Amino acid sequence: MIRYLVTGINGFVGSHMVDFLNLQEDSEVYGITRWRSNRENFKYVKGKYILLDGDLMDLGSLIRLLDALKPDVIFHLAAQSYVVSSFNYPHKTISTNTLGTLNLLEAVRILKQDPIIHICGSSEVYGMVDEKYLPIKEDCPFNPSSPYSVGKIGEDMVALQYFNSYKIKTIRTRAFSHTGPRRGEVFAASSFTKQLAAIKLGLQKNEIYVGNLDSVRTFMDVRDTVRAYWLIAMKGVPGEVYNIGGQETMTIREMLEKAMKIADLTPEIKQLNRLMRPSDVTLQIPCTDKFAKQTGWQPEFTFQQTLIELFKYWLIELMSNPWKHHPQIAFEGNA
Repeated sequence: MIRYLVTGINGFVGSHMVDFLNLQEDSEVYGITRWRSNRENFKYVKGKYILLDGDLMDLGSLIRLLDALKPDVIFHLAAQSYVVSSFNYPHKTISTNTLGTLNLLEAVRILKQDPIIHICGSSEVYGMVDEKYLPIKEDCPFNPSSPYSVGKIGEDMVALQYFNSYKIKTIRTRAFSHTGPRRGEVFAASSFTKQLAAIKLGLQKNEIYVGNLDSVRTFMDVRDTVRAYWLIAMKGVPGEVYNIGGQETMTIREMLEKAMKIADLTPEIKQLNRLMRPSDVTLQIPCTDKFAKQTGWQPEFTFQQTLIELFKYWLIELMSNPWKHHPQIAFEGNA
């Protein structure tokens, strides 16, 4: 029996991780959550899981929890993941993403446990990349462009240091853009499909609100992402770092056009200044050769499938709960 622990289990990726882990043989799935955490994603989760009360910012709670559970594999997915908001509360973002990771690893060190620990990093650590570094490899220099990226660099380096110093089996990934059903409405693909669903249902007038449409992103389905995380925990090399990313690259504008075609709508496009970042990352094309060579991974879902299912997800959500529609919510146009 493999005992899995998922931090951020109530989040977008965390809930899909539970779905995937429950398909594996001889698995027990546990998650760290706080009593006040939003648990809406759990209504879609398939299979069993057990929630444990804990907080990454409280070392004592992690020591108590890990001592009782003794996990074999930890998927550390918890984070303040919204780049735009990181400019509004940088201290909270960096504390959660770096110090929360530090607390988790310190608890493992104190208890002398030996789990595999997948550290979920971000392609945002690379920042704005010079074209000479494309496609982006793992040795591309860091160039943070937001408090979020600073916090993720800290997380990445803390994980490496705990491997180097204490041989704690951390395996780091840097994930590029991924989306799918349950994605928060502040992120571009989810924001666009939600607005299109609202227009389709007569909840929003025939216009769509966007940020920067010229950024280039490489997209991946969240179900491919969680499978990649599991593979890296099973087959990855502790101490190493791997880029995780899809194979379909386009501008945010092209992604919006695909979504509009799926919805069969041609709304007026309105760019809002408040949806633009103070500094932006506009070119994200990954090289995933290292990861593919290590695990044999290839994506199974096309981005067209992902957008169709995301649009259907929002249609169902808004038909059952039209109060969830908030016109001009502070969604992000380039994530």
